[in-house]
Amino acid sequence: MRLKHSRVFALLSSRLTALPLAAIPLVGILAGAPVAMCEETASAESPYPVVFEEDFENGIERWEIVDPKSWAIQEHGLGKSLAITQRESDYKPKVRSPLHIALIKGVELESFVLTFKVKSTKNTGNHRDCCVFFNYQDPTHFYYVHTGAKPDPHSGQIFIVNDAPRTALTENETGVPWTDDWHDVKVVRDFDHGSIDIFFDDMTTPILSTHDKTFGKGRIGLGSFDDMDAFDQIELRKGAPAH
Repeated sequence: MRLKHSRVFALLSSRLTALPLAAIPLVGILAGAPVAMCEETASAESPYPVVFEEDFENGIERWEIVDPKSWAIQEHGLGKSLAITQRESDYKPKVRSPLHIALIKGVELESFVLTFKVKSTKNTGNHRDCCVFFNYQDPTHFYYVHTGAKPDPHSGQIFIVNDAPRTALTENETGVPWTDDWHDVKVVRDFDHGSIDIFFDDMTTPILSTHDKTFGKGRIGLGSFDDMDAFDQIELRKGAPAH
């Protein structure tokens, strides 16, 4: 996993401080020798370790895409991004639920903080959206958030799919301010507390919140019900701020 330079220098500084001067391989450091890093890394900004980062510059091998024919790597102003390329999909879910799903491989969490950038690439009006899937057990057991432009019982809500057509856990009436630009999204899931909080551009005040503990440890992914989006700069941290 790649790490931002600031994180590398912070960790490097802490290690150097703890070592006797004679034990520090200065030549290797100055020459840019590789430094071994752990899988999970915390930073000064957050005590919760990063377990996954993605910018798609190296492709999509770390993702399981339900219908690969409707996704592609494209350029949308931030380098390479993972994009949904058509509204239609060959995926036919057993129960009424989203059609476009891309799941992170090899990561299952109960509590987490997920941040990413998303760009809606087609204005479809009231239901213009992106979706986030989490605590995903299998194709008929998971949560997802639908960031619809104009809420109704099937749009702009947090949903549960529990071996039945998706059911809203919220009664949101506030629209999501979609534009054609990139937007920031954050999902905070605290399983112990049962809370789910969704943020859109404003990272301090959630646009959607609810409580539910039906599903615990599970997979995490991105997508849309039936719209077109591009995704980039994904960061996933293990754990969630205490309430």
